[in-house]
Amino acid sequence: MKDEVKSKFLTFFIFITIGFIVFIATLLYWSSIDLRSPNLQTSDAKMSLRGSILSADNYMLANSQRLYKVVVDTRNIDPEKKELFIKLYCLYTNDSEARVRKIINSEEGSVTISYSIDSKSAEHLQSLAGKLLKLGVFKSYTKPNGIVFLHGMDIIQSGELRVYPYKDTLSPIVGYVRKIEQDAITRREGVKGIERFYEDKLSFAQDSYIVGYRDAIDTIILNKEVRVKESISGQDIQLSVPLKLQKIIERKLDLHKVRLDAKEIIAVVMKSDTGDILSLASSNRYDANSLKQNDYPFLNIQSVEYIYEPGSVIKPIVYALLLKNGKITPKDIFRTHGGEYNMGKYNIKDEHKFQSEWITARDAIVYSSNVVMAQLGQKLDAAHYYEGLTAFGFGEKSGIDLAQENTGGKISANQFKSEITRAANAYGYGINVNFIQLIKAFNVFNNNGLMIKPKIVSSIIDRKNIIHEIKNEEPVRVIPEHIANTIQKTLIDTVKEGSGTRAFVEGITVGGKTGTAQIAQGGVYYKRYNSSFIGFANDNMGNKYTIGVLVIEPNRDYFGAQSAAPIFKDIALGMIEEGRLYSDLTQ
Repeated sequence: MKDEVKSKFLTFFIFITIGFIVFIATLLYWSSIDLRSPNLQTSDAKMSLRGSILSADNYMLANSQRLYKVVVDTRNIDPEKKELFIKLYCLYTNDSEARVRKIINSEEGSVTISYSIDSKSAEHLQSLAGKLLKLGVFKSYTKPNGIVFLHGMDIIQSGELRVYPYKDTLSPIVGYVRKIEQDAITRREGVKGIERFYEDKLSFAQDSYIVGYRDAIDTIILNKEVRVKESISGQDIQLSVPLKLQKIIERKLDLHKVRLDAKEIIAVVMKSDTGDILSLASSNRYDANSLKQNDYPFLNIQSVEYIYEPGSVIKPIVYALLLKNGKITPKDIFRTHGGEYNMGKYNIKDEHKFQSEWITARDAIVYSSNVVMAQLGQKLDAAHYYEGLTAFGFGEKSGIDLAQENTGGKISANQFKSEITRAANAYGYGINVNFIQLIKAFNVFNNNGLMIKPKIVSSIIDRKNIIHEIKNEEPVRVIPEHIANTIQKTLIDTVKEGSGTRAFVEGITVGGKTGTAQIAQGGVYYKRYNSSFIGFANDNMGNKYTIGVLVIEPNRDYFGAQSAAPIFKDIALGMIEEGRLYSDLTQ
């Protein structure tokens, strides 16, 4: 009996001793743990967003929204309340019950119901998640290892969505973005247009997060131990283009494209004294919210990427070089050769025959004579030709703030040693340009002989909402002011009495030059044409605009006088209606 008592006492003592050892060991363990251990902390993160693109009149052309995904663990959904969950979820999100039911029934475990919930819907779903817990829709689940867990409905940041509220307006100038994965978040990156050119400004710098001790309800305690990293979103870009004017011009181009059965029509309106682009429109646009395969041909910015031979619109530029270098005067006379002029194996023709066998150099511009311009082109030596065209900006980028500009190739001084080259270049063949290069060059005539770089972004708005205006570069003198004035008057006469009469608008001052050029492919010219009209529209209130129209491959009325000049007029009339130009007839 004594031995039995001793045995029980010993067993009890051993049990107490082991318990004490475990207790001491536990105390030692917990005392060794850093009280700042992760399990005592919680964190909250918020992704930063790409900057927005705004019109000159503050309309949002592109902006980003946060996207969220919805995750549930199907093992936590009470089978008897599964249908209730589906109906309430779809009521809040306007999702398809059949789609959600299929996802939930597809597998046991964690499933993602949606990857593209917007911020507003995410807030509503957060509220719904709490209600579902109260309703007992979610219940505890015990894992095979004995761990019990209860997850409700989790709404988690998944990425950002780029939105273009005005759909195809100002495309492809605004451009579009593509998805990139970064730290399990879907981001956006510029591919074309403003989106690409200003990628470094538009892209975010860092996401925000906050890490600190948590209280009983898992909320971060804002004390001195908390660590905070502020959100740095992308900067906003403001264009010089007013939305209303852009839409007016786009609608006009759409109608003219149908009238001419053209491949594409491009139009530019630029303030002559500042280089600010007020409109850069195309008839070929796309909705960047939902790009489709048949949009692919429209993705390029043809005003800077499409290279072509300009035709007769180059004539005033060569004429200006001749006057600058003292090779001719406007009153010098030249033979028209009956509308045909042979240079070796080449036969140069005028589109219309002149009544007189002799015309002045000025009339070669006003009435657009290829024959006379071919003769004039030979009066410039190779050095003056090369230096002159280079000074007008050909062979190099215009400098406009758009991505992927094509220069058309460098101009070589050697190429102008050929008489044929000098003759052909004088009426717009044998030289490749983009449309903005021509606008920039023509603007010299409406800006007192000074060249200014075109730009489409007026300011950058930083993360503190401070506006940083993009300053204009110092203008560069290309030709003397008196020569610019002479060319300007000649271009006004071209519209009043010459090849550009269909561009005439009563009540304002209009000048410009038509151009028609055959399109070559593989060194062979086909019966396909580009037509254009580039000039200016000014009023007596000090408003001065350089305006250009390029019609790519019209199937009807392919001459510049028939196709591009009337579009120019239509745009000028639209600007009068918009209050950008003031007609003497209404004052």
